Amino acid sequence: METSLDPSAQTARGKADVPNEAPRSAPPFVVGLLLFSASVLLCLLAYLAFSVPGPWFSRASPIHWTAREFGVPHGTAKIGREGLALVVPDATGTTLASINTSFRSRDYPLVAWDVSDVPDGVAAAMLWSNEYEPAKVFSLPLAIESGRIAPAMLGSDPHWLGRVTGLALILRGTFTTPILLRGVVAKPMTAGEVLRNRVAEWLEFEPWNGASINTRTGGAERQDLSLPPLLAVVVGLAAVAYFAFARRLGGGFHPAIVAGLFIAAWFILDAVWQWNLVRQVVVTFEQYGGKSWHERHLAAEDNVLFAFVDKARAKMPPPPARVFIAADVQYFRYRAAYHLYPYNVYFDPAQNTVPPATAMRSGDYLMVFQRKGVQYDAARHLLSWDGGSPVPADLVLLDAGSALLRIR
Repeated sequence: METSLDPSAQTARGKADVPNEAPRSAPPFVVGLLLFSASVLLCLLAYLAFSVPGPWFSRASPIHWTAREFGVPHGTAKIGREGLALVVPDATGTTLASINTSFRSRDYPLVAWDVSDVPDGVAAAMLWSNEYEPAKVFSLPLAIESGRIAPAMLGSDPHWLGRVTGLALILRGTFTTPILLRGVVAKPMTAGEVLRNRVAEWLEFEPWNGASINTRTGGAERQDLSLPPLLAVVVGLAAVAYFAFARRLGGGFHPAIVAGLFIAAWFILDAVWQWNLVRQVVVTFEQYGGKSWHERHLAAEDNVLFAFVDKARAKMPPPPARVFIAADVQYFRYRAAYHLYPYNVYFDPAQNTVPPATAMRSGDYLMVFQRKGVQYDAARHLLSWDGGSPVPADLVLLDAGSALLRIR
């Protein structure tokens, strides 16, 4: 038997005997993470392209003016710890709060007024003057959403030029409760600031409310870009991209990758929810921690109602006396019934109604809490409601517009 001593021949034969190895594909987790990250980046870039009003990068910083820096030439105002309370308009129904400024308009395309408690029927506008036409005053109507003034976008306004020498907020219309002005801020609205504002909106503390047991809207009451719809678009875009690449490259389809995209979006939403929950726990402890049962009720949101019911129970006989509840607000009808149990309580859960006088009998009680349409003649001891026939009754308790009456 002959043996070749040529090492090159042996090397060639050794290579030929080794089977070809298939290229190793990336793990599904890595593929899903890359697709999700790329989709997030693409969606944010698209959003910034449509939402950034000025240059993406700027050295300008936001300029803040506090409530104490404002003058009020029209209307009556009162400065307090929370801000400037605009109490009463002038005789023409006008309220004006103004401030002197000096900044370049091109660096600040957005002006945000921190104003709340604006009632329906009051119109708002922003006034300003510039160095090019100092004798003129320019105005822009401001939108009001849920009692708050929306930010003013001025980048495309032809009169928003040069150096801005003064800003003012004008309100037209009458109001009986004060409107709170905390200040105003001029923002450069670069790409980084827009992203910071969106993140701040998503992470803003959202206290528990009537719907919190089932859902969370997500951060600030008003948002320019809601996080759940954004993540839905991110997942959809990433899933479509994965299907397209898998089909084009002829690779196998991994359901785990698509499932991972949904899990990633869910994890982000849940992390935001958990962060909100941690802050809610702190607030709840500060509100109720270390208090007795009675003190906790007096610290709750319906503390005024609880205090009134507590006084009423002390003047009523033990259960099961019949108690009818009258309140304009549905929430108060439910809560009053809760605080009155185990009395035999009646209230209309759907409509603001009280049974007719014929449905009541001697010894029944009518509890009235912030309810219009109820009249009581103290001299004649007659009670009537909603234009019905009067019935004899005694006033048992009267407390700040609320009353407990006993039917004779």
